Amino acid sequence: MNYQAIDIEALEPAELESWRALFEQIRQDVADRPVVGVMELKPREGEYLYAVAVEDATELWLTLWIRRSRKGEFFVLQPRSDRKADHHTSYHLSGHLHTKSHGRKFSVVKRQPLTGEFHGIVGLGTYYGHGPKGVGAVCDPDAFSDVVRVPSGILGPAHGGVEIYLAEPDYEIPDPPWSNVVAREVFQDFMPHLVISVGCDHERA
Repeated sequence: MNYQAIDIEALEPAELESWRALFEQIRQDVADRPVVGVMELKPREGEYLYAVAVEDATELWLTLWIRRSRKGEFFVLQPRSDRKADHHTSYHLSGHLHTKSHGRKFSVVKRQPLTGEFHGIVGLGTYYGHGPKGVGAVCDPDAFSDVVRVPSGILGPAHGGVEIYLAEPDYEIPDPPWSNVVAREVFQDFMPHLVISVGCDHERA
């Protein structure tokens, strides 16, 4: 209940019983769900992969990653037990930016194309609802160009987020929407630069 940011003392007995039943159902669903394990990600020549991973004792859990393809397009992906969902956000050379899941596109917008000089910034989204340890996606640092490492207790299903921008060099990036920013990395391996910020509105649990 703490993980879900719910005050037990404020619940009526019937509500608490409902939450207990839901908790047991989720535990069973997790037990029945296949564990992702080590993500077999091998960048091809000309590709870049950047991971955001949660450090938990001796483990490193992958919560999302960004791929810049050889063509210069960008994809934000999250590990899922149901790989058929293929949930991702993509920014194409044409400037079309959208989210896709189960073969359907959502939030389709047109931004500046990636085929010419890049100006200003374009946001690739702010991502909430993290539970990498439950998904069981193990991060292999050797599979990525770089890894943004996040302490445990920052990203969870009800708190913490990852914000992603593309930006021209030296452009002023807006402040992240959290009071506690634990990481901000600017990757300059290509144009436009990739900016990844991680934070939450609470101190580390």
